[in-house]
Amino acid sequence: MKQSRYLTAKEAAETLDVNVATIYAYVSRGLIRSEPAGLNQRARLYVAEDVQKLLEQKAYRHDPAKAAHAAMQWGAPILESALTLIDETGLYYKGQDVTRLATTHTIEQVAALLWTGDTTQEASIFSLYPQIDNYLDALSNLQLRQSDLPVLQQLQIALTLAAADDLAAYDLHTGFHHSGQTGTRILKLMTAVVAHNHDTTMPIARTLQRNWCTDDEQTVHLFNAALILCADHELNASAFAARVVASAATHLYQVIIAGLAALQGFKHGGNTILVEDLFREITSRGSVREVIASRLRRGELIPGFGGHQLYPHGDPRGACLLSLLVQMYPNSPDVQQAQTMVAIMDEITDRKPNLEFALVTLAQTLHLPDGSALALFATGRTVGWIGHAIEQYNSGHMIRPRATYSGPRPDTPTP
Repeated sequence: MKQSRYLTAKEAAETLDVNVATIYAYVSRGLIRSEPAGLNQRARLYVAEDVQKLLEQKAYRHDPAKAAHAAMQWGAPILESALTLIDETGLYYKGQDVTRLATTHTIEQVAALLWTGDTTQEASIFSLYPQIDNYLDALSNLQLRQSDLPVLQQLQIALTLAAADDLAAYDLHTGFHHSGQTGTRILKLMTAVVAHNHDTTMPIARTLQRNWCTDDEQTVHLFNAALILCADHELNASAFAARVVASAATHLYQVIIAGLAALQGFKHGGNTILVEDLFREITSRGSVREVIASRLRRGELIPGFGGHQLYPHGDPRGACLLSLLVQMYPNSPDVQQAQTMVAIMDEITDRKPNLEFALVTLAQTLHLPDGSALALFATGRTVGWIGHAIEQYNSGHMIRPRATYSGPRPDTPTP
């Protein structure tokens, strides 16, 4: 079971800038939880998460505009969600450790967990096998006219075509069962587009394995792990975009198209493209240290390493996926090269590999087509976007933040 971080009464009081007696008062009012400090039943420790929430509420009362600005930039949650928890102990879907789920479950089971809270609902949710031939044929014809159409743009086009036919998706008033079925159709279509396969009867990871590579059964487990690690990450840019669109009572296809638009940004999933370029440069020049040193001397950040404020000690998703790759393919030159990159970056900068780095390492190791790392990211993250949309539909609330106006006032003369 996950352990919370605790503070002493003095530490809690200093954090909130109050006296210790006020901390005791907060406990009696149920605002801060406390636990015995070891065997000493009289000494107490106080849950740091509760203290932090009170601190944020205090900041909001004193300066609402400043607190709201900080929340939008990076800080206090701006929406309630029961999907994903990220704290100092790790990453959790519905209270379950994501790195454990990645090695014990399928992406369909995790979708059921995020959409319903129950992994055993997988069979009923994924019992549909939609017909998608028309959409794949249309994409094929389009690519004959426009070569090298990026895979995420293919996904957006296929979803737009499918939405026009899927009239049931426009009914947002029949609860989860309806949204879950629409989500299944979307996931099956996206998997088919990514894998270039018309068969929607196979599980997602199996479909990718059959069409992306001819490796053994362990590849299916690896794809499941990657998809699960990608599935959700709280209110990142794409999840927030998806929730905003869902809050306007827009059907699920448009929600996913919005998520895909945000994911392509280079500060989000599009970072995989920069990591792929780093791998190509190292392969061309033949020296990991030389390439990293050259980029650092030019003042460039090394893509795929660090930079995530949520994980000061390293991204557990990247660490988990890289660990699986080392276990499954210890003699792979690509895995060994990735390990060298990790070691050199740790030596020089102390930056740790993130999820995007691990996804590109997976794609390189299995010799997947260009853009596969981002396609894998998008397919997995769609599970989370659907979960966020379901939450937002159920809330019935429109997401409509206010702006802090910083332009000229109406009575200010224009020069």
